[in-house]
Amino acid sequence: MDRTEIMAELKRHLGMWGAASIGIGAIIGAGIFVLSGVASGFAGPAVILSFLIAGIVAFLTALSSAELASFITESGGSYIYTHKAFGKFWGFVVGWMQSFDYIVGASAISVGFAGYFVYFAGIPPTAQNVTIIVAVAMPLVLTLINLRGIKEASGANNLLVGIKVTALALFIIVGLFFLFSHGNFSNYHPFFPKGFAGMLSGAALIFFAFIGFNTITVIAEEVKDPEKNVPRSLILAFLICTILYIGVSVVEVGLVNWKIIGTSNAPLELALRAATDNIFLLKFVSISALFATASATMASILGGSRAVFSMARQRVIPGILARISKNGVPTFAVLISGAAIALIIIATKGDLELIASIFNFGTLMTFFFINMSLLQLRKKMPEANRTFKVPLYPVTPILGLISCFALVFYLKMNAIIAAGVWIALGVVAYEYNKRREKILLMK
Repeated sequence: MDRTEIMAELKRHLGMWGAASIGIGAIIGAGIFVLSGVASGFAGPAVILSFLIAGIVAFLTALSSAELASFITESGGSYIYTHKAFGKFWGFVVGWMQSFDYIVGASAISVGFAGYFVYFAGIPPTAQNVTIIVAVAMPLVLTLINLRGIKEASGANNLLVGIKVTALALFIIVGLFFLFSHGNFSNYHPFFPKGFAGMLSGAALIFFAFIGFNTITVIAEEVKDPEKNVPRSLILAFLICTILYIGVSVVEVGLVNWKIIGTSNAPLELALRAATDNIFLLKFVSISALFATASATMASILGGSRAVFSMARQRVIPGILARISKNGVPTFAVLISGAAIALIIIATKGDLELIASIFNFGTLMTFFFINMSLLQLRKKMPEANRTFKVPLYPVTPILGLISCFALVFYLKMNAIIAAGVWIALGVVAYEYNKRREKILLMK
């Protein structure tokens, strides 16, 4: 492959709202529609604070990402930031985990989609094979849409985002009206049934629900006027999702006892049934969960393929993955991302909690390096034209570092081991590719 293919650039098709919509699509997925129930089982009514803590931790890193994106507009997100701050090797480690995160995250979201699909279709929960088949089929279909181009993927995503945001807003409005009109708030007591440890465990798990915002920085090379639009769309997407999340958690545990919510595959519909028997509204929320998880998977394929593309363009993985089709799509990177998502679902047998925990470890590590990169690049590139600056610097990125590190201790050990094995495999692949590149250059 020649150098021009490696250095090909993606096309800028997205404006601020288009980028924000992809961010919202990536953020709102299985986390709120499925994992909110699991987190409620960990934390009880204190899951409201779990959402708040997870949101604050993620927002600290979102601010760091916004500043970095204001003067580094290449595709790649945290990979390219770490590469510029700490060099090729550490950039690769973070990029390796970032691409893995997108793929693992999409696997978790696909399992969430399948769970809602099976529930909505009235298929018995014991039909695990059906759930896995649906979970595998969904990312493969969305991969085909991604291959058509960013404009087509963005258009489909905008439609799906509109549906799920409307559904969550209706859930909050109807639920709050019921709670205040009946004046029964007994489900909020006791607020900490499993103590502060339960609340923090819930925060570590539900952190999964906030982290899609980084997708906007990964696709920065496809955004118009990225110095301004990427930071704005990132913060806009994050704030919209955080308001919706906290509203949903308040309503969810207020309408139904947390022990019941914690065992449900469809916690939002279960909670809404306590407030209304309107069949159209109940079915709309169920269907919107399918749309929500579909759009989040689509955004994850976008982010994962662009992370792979960025590393291939820097020659830290085989350059063939940087090839771009006539319609501006990194074809091989998209195909590999979609296939890997399906394989992970099959390998884990659709264990949503395990997949989410593995994903969270990698993301916390990635976010750690985003904050580290901001601190380093403030020293290394002080003259860069930053159209957005983190408030209260350096306190904000330092708090981001500390909070990411702290949440790791509340994740499952098998998730940490799995992520560690992936990093080790990445280092081996990196060294192999480096030697291969040297041999090719010598020829």
